[in-house]
Amino acid sequence: MTPPHTDLAVFAATSGHSGVDRVLGNLVPALAGLGLAVDVLGIAGHGPDYGELPAGVRRIALGTRHVNSALPALVRYLRRTRPAALLTDKDRVNRVALLARFLAGVPTRVGVRLGTTVSVNLASRGPLERWLQTNSMRLFYRAADAVLVPSTGAAADLAAHARLPPEAISVVPSPIVTAALLARADAPAAHPWFSDGGPPVLLGVGELSERKDFATLLRAHALLRERLDCRLLILGEGRRRAELAALAQSLGSADAVALPGFVPDPYPYMARAAAFALTSRWEGMPVVLIEALALGAPVVACDCPSGPREVLADGRYGRLVAVGDAAALAEALYATLRAPPPRALGREATRAYTAEASARAYAHALGLELPA
Repeated sequence: MTPPHTDLAVFAATSGHSGVDRVLGNLVPALAGLGLAVDVLGIAGHGPDYGELPAGVRRIALGTRHVNSALPALVRYLRRTRPAALLTDKDRVNRVALLARFLAGVPTRVGVRLGTTVSVNLASRGPLERWLQTNSMRLFYRAADAVLVPSTGAAADLAAHARLPPEAISVVPSPIVTAALLARADAPAAHPWFSDGGPPVLLGVGELSERKDFATLLRAHALLRERLDCRLLILGEGRRRAELAALAQSLGSADAVALPGFVPDPYPYMARAAAFALTSRWEGMPVVLIEALALGAPVVACDCPSGPREVLADGRYGRLVAVGDAAALAEALYATLRAPPPRALGREATRAYTAEASARAYAHALGLELPA
């Protein structure tokens, strides 16, 4: 029996609540909405959790729990289905996909995506992992038909680090702004700080990790409270939770800081926050920054590699401060709270990041012809 035609297969293995999950969760329905037939390939125990998939999208389990052991199943899938293109995300998955295409001997185009600034990300890893990922990029990525990144800064960094020609790398905007995002923001924000008539609430969203550097946000908040009463809510979970709670206690601000954990729908919080702060040490393109802007939140961001300066147009759409500078962050937050920009300005900043615009850009980069 001849399998149905598939335009694109999407293969990823994520934590289930990362920026990649949100990118792919928005991208797949948008691609299907353009008339493409899409397969999403899954590994047990890993995200993305696509939820209810639209017509034109098939969910295919590879029957394995690990990326490396998925290689035989992926080879069989490619030989049987022969999709026009395969999109993958993150280095380990990218390696397996390129090897599977080679072993399958099929003409499927492979587009590998990296959503972060590679050199900075790898600097925080152990020597073996740095060596493995660096050399896999240099060895394997030249075989890809498309190398996709979400920002110009990430593209320049990857070209230098992986020794790829700059023209081999495509900057494709992430699919972040959707009708569902805007609708979900209308729901009530569950935390009582948004309804008790108290001081303004600052918001941070992300994994409680070194990369997100919420310690700098806590220090900035403590400095800001010397001038302006305000509270800080950080949505996310991670290994730095105990350290962050202890830091808030030592700063004397624990009564005005809340760490409620991972929240699947941070959008009502973003829409109601007095200001949103991004304090990452590195990114590829900060999804949460674009979401907050789209929902009208005034934003302040650390000028990390890469993405915030690009999204904020050198400060036009929100203040930029140096990475790790708590005093500068406190000053920028104070100025933002005292004179918040018009909420329409954020929506103007995010026009390039709608799901449909991004899906068209991905289809073009992957060499897919859209139905008339």
